[in-house]
Amino acid sequence: MQSTLWWLAFGDIHDNVSRLEELPGLADATGVIVTGDITVGGGIKQAERSLEAVARVNPNVLAQIGNMDRGEVTEWLETRGWNLHASVREVAPGAAIVGVGASTFTPFGTPSEFPESRFSAWLDDIHRTLRERGLRRVLLVSHNPPHHTLCDRVGDRHVGSTAVREFIEEVQPDVCVCGHIHESRGVDRIGRTVVVNPGTLLSGGYVVVRLSGEGGFAAELNVLKP
Repeated sequence: MQSTLWWLAFGDIHDNVSRLEELPGLADATGVIVTGDITVGGGIKQAERSLEAVARVNPNVLAQIGNMDRGEVTEWLETRGWNLHASVREVAPGAAIVGVGASTFTPFGTPSEFPESRFSAWLDDIHRTLRERGLRRVLLVSHNPPHHTLCDRVGDRHVGSTAVREFIEEVQPDVCVCGHIHESRGVDRIGRTVVVNPGTLLSGGYVVVRLSGEGGFAAELNVLKP
């Protein structure tokens, strides 16, 4: 195993990959993680256009739908071996990247919205797999941020997922990289878990996630110059 594995994580692409070439180290990273909202209400054609642009620079892609992506995108991601939603990817002995895409209900009726109960079910399955496989170093990629953090605020309201927060409180992954709430770029903490929302790719936000030796995942929020 390499002494240090590292990924570039970003999301909320919304059909615009114009800033990809500005991301430092994109081609050299162990892989690329796309947290969701690849399109603006689009399906496979739109998602393919953006993610193929990513894969031309770094073919090691993990991605999942956001609330703005149609459900068919998950099936397409599966065919490419890229799907992260509702899955557990072991990336080193004892270490895994897990994902939950889509979002809870919004006022906008976007294509992939689900009740908290569905998120609880997905996350329960993930937790069970982590326990069964003895995976204790965990990076959670959740399009929907956990409830009541600096990463889920719209004005003075917290609109994140309670199910995601409950999972974090119980499992305590090393890092949670989220998105969805564009205006809540920031870093927070739930127990030992570092929560990072980089905002949109167009606004320049991205996260460098590292996994070193026997340690856990660590994350650093970065923002491209305007």
